[in-house]
This record gives sequence, C-alpha cells and structure tokens, in this order.
Amino acid sequence: MPQLLRKGHFLGTKLRSVRKRNGLTLEELSARCIQRSPRLAPSVSYLSMIESGKRIPSAELLELLAAVFQRPPAWFMDESADLELPPPGPGGGAAPVPLEPAFLFSRSLLQVAIPELLAQTGTSGRQFANLLIRSHQEISHNDFPDLERAADEVSERRFPLSAEDLVRLCRRHGLEIRWFDRKPVLARDKDRELRSMVRSFFEAPRVVYANRALQADPARLKFDLAAHIAHKVLHGGDGLKSAHATGGEMGGSPESGSSGAGLNAQDVLHAWRDFECSFFAGALLAPRVPFRRFLARERYRVEAGEKLELTPAVVMRRMTKVSPYPYWHFFDAYPPGYLRAVYRGNGIPLPWGNLAQVSDPCPHWAVFRMIDDEHGLSGSQISVLRDGERSLLYCCHSRRVRDMAGNPHVLSVGVDLAPALASNGVPSEALIDSIFRECLHRRGEARVPKAAAQGLERVANVLNIAWIADALAGPARIICPRSNRCPRPERCEGARPSRAREIADVREEILGREG
Repeated sequence: MPQLLRKGHFLGTKLRSVRKRNGLTLEELSARCIQRSPRLAPSVSYLSMIESGKRIPSAELLELLAAVFQRPPAWFMDESADLELPPPGPGGGAAPVPLEPAFLFSRSLLQVAIPELLAQTGTSGRQFANLLIRSHQEISHNDFPDLERAADEVSERRFPLSAEDLVRLCRRHGLEIRWFDRKPVLARDKDRELRSMVRSFFEAPRVVYANRALQADPARLKFDLAAHIAHKVLHGGDGLKSAHATGGEMGGSPESGSSGAGLNAQDVLHAWRDFECSFFAGALLAPRVPFRRFLARERYRVEAGEKLELTPAVVMRRMTKVSPYPYWHFFDAYPPGYLRAVYRGNGIPLPWGNLAQVSDPCPHWAVFRMIDDEHGLSGSQISVLRDGERSLLYCCHSRRVRDMAGNPHVLSVGVDLAPALASNGVPSEALIDSIFRECLHRRGEARVPKAAAQGLERVANVLNIAWIADALAGPARIICPRSNRCPRPERCEGARPSRAREIADVREEILGREG
C-alpha cells in the first residue's frame, strides 16, 4: 500500500479516463469486477473515491481493475505518462457529401427532383422514406430518448416481461385482442415471390387482430403486442400503421407490383410511425439499463435472448442501442441478397442495397455466406475491408433463422474494431494491415496472426463481447463492397473483369500521346 501511495498520484485520473473511453458507468465497472471476482469487487462509491483520489486500491484490487481493461497494473502508476488515449473513430452512416452548388439543392428544386428521381429509378416512396429514417438513425446513433422514456413509463421498467404481461398491458391501455387463423400465402415482393404471413394488425380505435399461430411463438407475440401498444400510446390508435407481415419492407407487408414508384406524404408518415412503434417495442421489451446489465452478464451472446423470450432480431437491434460501445452495425438479409433492415452506426459500407439487387455482390460477407449455407445456424467472423488505401476491421455474429412463414433469412450484428483498438492503446493500423496481408497471402482468408490475435483478445475482453474471441477460432476474410473491386489475387466468384473504359483514362491516353 505505501508503494501505491507513492506511485499512484495519477491512478484515479487514469482509471476515470480509461473507464469513460470505454463507455462504462461506475455501476457497470463495478458489475464487471463482480464478474471476475465477487470477493474483491469494489462498490460504486468506493470506485468513485478511487477516481477522485480519496482512496488507493489494494494491489489485488488494482490487478482486478487492470484485468477489466486488459492493461498491466503498472500502466496506472506514475511511471506511465500515458494519460490521454487516442480518440475513437468516425461516426455512423455513409459519408456526407457537400450540397454544392447550393442553388441546385434548393428546397423548391429538390421537391421536384426527388419525386422524378424515384419515378425514373422505380424506387417506391416507402423505400425512400426508410432510407431517410435509416440515415437519421445512423447519424443520431439510435438515440431516441423520448421513445425510451415513453416505453419506460408503460413498462414501469419491469424486466423481463412475459407474454401474459403484454396481454395485461394491452388491456390496461384499452386494447382488445381478437384472434384469427391465416396460413402463409405466396405473395410478390418487387420482382420476386416469397411466402408471406399476416401476423397482426391494428384496427382503430382499439382492436388488435393477431394470428393464432403467434400463441405458439411467445417471442414474436410479445413484439407484435408491444408495437401495437406503442401505436396506442404514441399515436392514439388512429390506425395509420402498417400491418405486421413476414417479408417485404420493414414493418409492412410485401410490396405488390402495383404500388408504383414515387413519393407521397402517407409513405413517409407510415414509415416513420412503423419505425417509432418498432423502436418503442424494443425499448419496452428490453429497457436500456436492465438489458445492458443482462448483456454484460451474458457477454453479448445473442442466444442468451432465449432466456427472456426475445427474438434474435430484438436482441441484436437493442444491443446496438444499449451497449456503451457505439460502433455497431445490423443487417437482416433475405435471399438472394436483399437487406430488409440495415443499421450502420459504425459507417460500414453497404454490401448490398435494399432498393435493388446488384449483379456483382461479394460472397465473402458473413451475412451472405450464411444465406446459402442451409446447415450453418450461427457463426462469428472477422473481416478486413479495403477502402482505398485504408483497411477496416470488423467482427460480426450471424444467425440463420426462419420467419413466421418459413422463409430463411440471416440476422447479423457486428462492431467496428478499429476505434476499440485505438482507445485501448493497440496500434490499430499496423494490426489491421498485418491481418490484411496474411489474408492476401493466403488467397483471401487466413487465421489471424498471433500478435494481432492477442490484441483482439484484449479488446474482446474490454468490450466484454464473447463472439469476438469466438471468431478468432476461424479464419479472417477479406470482404469488399462489390466483387469487381475485390483486392484478392483471384477475384470474388462471379466477378468478371470489366472491359469498360473510363473517359478519364481515354483522356489521359490522348494527352500522353500528344506529349
């Protein structure tokens, strides 16, 4: 203890710095310590006193705190002058573009140009509205405190809620549940056919119609009822809300071919209300604080949601919201490769859009590899994505599931590892480049080099995400936004060398000959 007193003048400051850099509250740090050693774990008040310099931890407690953040105990001592950590990486969503020249982006011109663009590209108003909402989500990092508060008031922060609890909440809000029997039917969605099943819908002002098949699926029943409660609470139950059906656009039935392109106010209103109800439902079933504690105990294993009777989609979506680490993404992909739902809080490039199917997908994304693998139910993957001169590093966990009509689809949740590496003192560029070069040397996929694996294990422990360590047991893979931009020695399967010439290249050739 005397030695710690003499050498620990900055200990509290460093502890506070590394805790905040990793997005942990004092309560969460105490819980993480309890996970490792209930005997030594400090209370919240004692941690606060350590950070303020009023207490010096014992050598054993210092080792415990150091283990949580995967640092040597000596890092907290005066000999280490490292007080400031590298800043985290960039925010979510696609990179913004300058709207210049300004006169071409005036409100009056966009009001004419956007509907024309949608009509000419065959984009429906619902698709465009969902794109706007997704961008709003990504820029705000899924932060909708008014919806969280409204859900907390309804649930009174009880967690978990059973299906019976949801039925009681429906009655409390004056809703009547009427059951119907309907089997899956074959429906058209854009240019494809799929099995669709109406799960439930809201009939103003107070009736919820629910498919009797939901009684055998409490996780889906809970979500549907929670979303209808949301409509009653948020919108007064006026009925301006999409039905819940499998397939198609998020929150709605499959789009028929007659819906047409273009934009109207109802498209945007329905899409926004569907989003609000979906977000509210997730917050009702998985309130931020208790669900965050649950995920910490379970080390973010998606399968743990079965203990709470939550669908994997709800677990993954709420994971991206409640985690102290903000750099997440989520995909819900239907074959052959439509992204039905997307969230990119870490700015990961889209492998495939949900507006149109591309002709040159990269087949090495985990979400698309699993679509074609009828035997693989879940898996984790570390991926290196080359973006110009930069190499980006992601880890995801994917699950192949079936919707209520029996259609297979893949849910995938993942994190950008670069900000975590940088925030925890690991040289991220060198580590990522070593993985990229090893994969490139072995035709696109390889085991993570030992030194890099040690850095990733350290980050996995700090983030407390078990499936990052799971992914290290398999090969890392090079992925690309499109297979015609694949950096592998042998390009992605299905990619054909393009014979198209760029005008700029021809221009340079002409100028070169004249020179």
